[in-house]
Amino acid sequence: MVFAVLCMALLNSPTVYAQSSKVLIMGDSLSAEYGLPRGTGWVKLLENRLKKKYPDIQVINASISGETTSGGQMRMASLLKTYQPKVVVIELGANDALRGLQLTATEQNLRQMIQASKQSGAKVLLLGMRIPPNYGQDYTNKFFAIYGKLATSEQVELLPFFLERVATRMDLFQADRIHPNMTAQSLMLENVWPKLEPLLKP
Repeated sequence: MVFAVLCMALLNSPTVYAQSSKVLIMGDSLSAEYGLPRGTGWVKLLENRLKKKYPDIQVINASISGETTSGGQMRMASLLKTYQPKVVVIELGANDALRGLQLTATEQNLRQMIQASKQSGAKVLLLGMRIPPNYGQDYTNKFFAIYGKLATSEQVELLPFFLERVATRMDLFQADRIHPNMTAQSLMLENVWPKLEPLLKP
């Protein structure tokens, strides 16, 4: 009887809950604070919000500047095994498109990441992206359509465009006109939050 009570107490303790309540961010420079002072990116702002509202949830930012879907896919299995996240946020694909990589490969890599996450027991939030029509409007449209297609077929949550309310305002970008500046980070978080918060709840 005493053993059973101890087991129940352990299962309900904050420490055990925290171990199973992690949010893994798989992104590129948009999530890796490229060109920003440390601690000012949207992922850090998310972490600060969670500390206040959901203190038992930990954020793991595995984002790397320049990351492609291929690189993310290769790292995914190890990260899932190490952290066992409750939610995986996938913010990848822009670097594939900016390099003109084959869209079929981008879609396949994203699908594999989604499926691996789901198989591990994690919920998935996919952040959609748009790109300039450098490779023609057909390529641009087909790239954007990948995210909606995957969200539907894999039945995961989708934020259609991560940079909504940011992309059209050049005052919210750094000098390279590619990466959002510090002011834009709160808007990026507000885009993500309504889609992410429902996934955090039991």
